[in-house]
Amino acid sequence: MNEMSKFGPQNITAEDMDKERQVTYPTEAFLSREYLEAEKKQLWPKIWQMVERETDLPNPGDWLTYNVADESIIVLRKDDGTLKAFHNVCPHRGRQLISVPDGVHSVRGNMRKNFVCGFHGWTYDLDGKNTYILDPQDWHDILTPENTCLSEVKVDTWAGFIYINMDPASVSLKEWLGRAGEILEYFEIDKMCYKWRQWAVYPCNWKVAIEAFLEPYHVAGTHTQLLAYGDYYAASKQYGLHSVSLYDTREDQFKMAESSGTVRAGKGDDARVSTYELIRENYETVNFTASTEVLVNAASRLKDELPEDATPAEVIAHWQESAKRDDAARGVIWPEIPPEIRAESGLAWGIFPNQNILHGVTFAGPAYRVRPYGDDPGKCIFESYALERYPEGGEPETEWVHAEPTGENWGSVLAQDFGNMEFVQKGMKSSGFRGPMPNPHQEQKVINLHRNLAEYMGMSVPRLFDGKWEK
Repeated sequence: MNEMSKFGPQNITAEDMDKERQVTYPTEAFLSREYLEAEKKQLWPKIWQMVERETDLPNPGDWLTYNVADESIIVLRKDDGTLKAFHNVCPHRGRQLISVPDGVHSVRGNMRKNFVCGFHGWTYDLDGKNTYILDPQDWHDILTPENTCLSEVKVDTWAGFIYINMDPASVSLKEWLGRAGEILEYFEIDKMCYKWRQWAVYPCNWKVAIEAFLEPYHVAGTHTQLLAYGDYYAASKQYGLHSVSLYDTREDQFKMAESSGTVRAGKGDDARVSTYELIRENYETVNFTASTEVLVNAASRLKDELPEDATPAEVIAHWQESAKRDDAARGVIWPEIPPEIRAESGLAWGIFPNQNILHGVTFAGPAYRVRPYGDDPGKCIFESYALERYPEGGEPETEWVHAEPTGENWGSVLAQDFGNMEFVQKGMKSSGFRGPMPNPHQEQKVINLHRNLAEYMGMSVPRLFDGKWEK
């Protein structure tokens, strides 16, 4: 059981996680309307959260809204090329400056010179300063620039993403990202572009949704068709707010450096064939992501270019060099990533609280972001996207597409994940469910999510599990 302090139950520690101690936590974070209401005050206004790619606001006057819980934020590109962000609300009577109906993913536009409130015509420039009020004399002397301007929101960029934070006292984005940001910088995600991006409203809590993609432990039970091509044993590790998952092996004698990141050999007697089959199967069934066409084509040649007795390490090295040459020939240059960074970078990073990125040298994705939907703890906005490195001018034009959660729209692997999420939400309501028991080695990213949520929320605090359930 948790020890008690004057502030309530004490949270588990990073040391508890590093020692892979068994943990459990209440289900109120998934089911409780009170918890959802508390998130609106204690979580979403206090954290850095990803809004969009910088390329979505390429020109002065470009703008969009970002909506989370009850908050709506306007992010825009100013004439000098910098970004600015404000709460999407007129300080006069509280009307949204940009109308955002329920169910709309975001509202966007360009060539914006100012914002005019549709209720009384109060007007604001792109710095958020009030430039027009009808009949200001009626207020006598109380209208000042400070109480008639828009409420500013902190905005910054990392890896080509735009982030906002509504808390003026928050740490910088760089400090927030910590070691996770430092490691992923080597992959030059800022030089990648959208391949596709989709969203749906899904019947589960946003935490159920992101947890479904924080760990590969579920592959053996959910994506059974993939087991023919590779072993999916995994490890995970906390990095403060954030966490990483990586491929692992159950027996030490089978460990090799190549298995620690997104690059690894398939299983089978002929590593040339099994590696190609693994990479092709992942690519084709995860909506043509988790790899690239160049990598798949290079893997398809392994059988012709290497002898049958080539070791898995030799197969991986040849495959990577071959794909690197193919990409260079079309104008795609791989970043140079030190071996120690590759080893530490793992398979996929969970960026607290609602973002997960599976990264490679020339791609990032599938990646995910989830947000609450309305006032229903049993619904969320689920978003997934793929990034890829393209030759200059060769990137596709994309936009966010609403797509019903089916295999036809999302690929068979994500459809299998959808098949779990709704029924996890339902199952946790059962009086027979005693509480979560996540795998402390393979699902540590899930545990770390709840450890950090408890720090913000002060409720639903995880505890060390001694094998006995609390009454």
